[in-house]
Amino acid sequence: MADPIHQFIIEPIVPFHVAGIDLSYTNSSLWMTISVLTSVTFMTLATWKKAMVPGRIQVAAEMMYGFIANMIRENIGSRGMEYFPLVFTVFMIVFIGNMLGMIPWSFTYTSHLIVTAALALMIFFMVIIIGIYRHGMHFFHLFLPPGVPAWLLPLIIPIEIVSFLARPITLSVRLFANMMAGHLVLKVFAGFSVAMIAAFGTAGLFMGIVPTLFNVALITFEFLIAFLQAYVFTILTCIYLKDTIEIGH
Repeated sequence: MADPIHQFIIEPIVPFHVAGIDLSYTNSSLWMTISVLTSVTFMTLATWKKAMVPGRIQVAAEMMYGFIANMIRENIGSRGMEYFPLVFTVFMIVFIGNMLGMIPWSFTYTSHLIVTAALALMIFFMVIIIGIYRHGMHFFHLFLPPGVPAWLLPLIIPIEIVSFLARPITLSVRLFANMMAGHLVLKVFAGFSVAMIAAFGTAGLFMGIVPTLFNVALITFEFLIAFLQAYVFTILTCIYLKDTIEIGH
């Protein structure tokens, strides 16, 4: 049976080292590049004609635009539309990366913690910087929920601080763990089918039907997970960005 972990190994395509630092162009970099080209090409084609009677690509782009815009309005408010470019870009990075990872022999860069952690930390520090820029030290009232009795503050404030600091951890680990686990399960069940055929020959063709059918169901489910994880990552981004707007009220 093929090693199910092999699909997550980062391998250099164009080796490049500077002062002992590995800056090689890897398979992960390649699929990030493909993701960027895919999203840019899609949005360019969708907005090329700007027809009053839109075609399929334009309809898909408009639905995606409306989906993210509604998410922002519902979770941040109308003022949150200033974050639309950021939120839309985050959604596209995660969504396209998840979907491209479903292509056989591709590489799922969202299954690596370093990638998801970089996205989560970027959002985390943006919230802090923008929050302090807009509200000054009043931003830290975030850790002081309104209406809490004074005698509970020594307990509540540390809990709120820990909860805030845990945001990038939970945001990054949730996406990374779900994508990695899903692809591991797909690889394992595919390996069962191949192993049965190799071990039992013709009889193995029939014995391998069950894990193959189960794998087909898992692939369908994994497409759903790929979208849901992009949705969850994006909606949590909106919830965190909301702190930069509402603290001053």
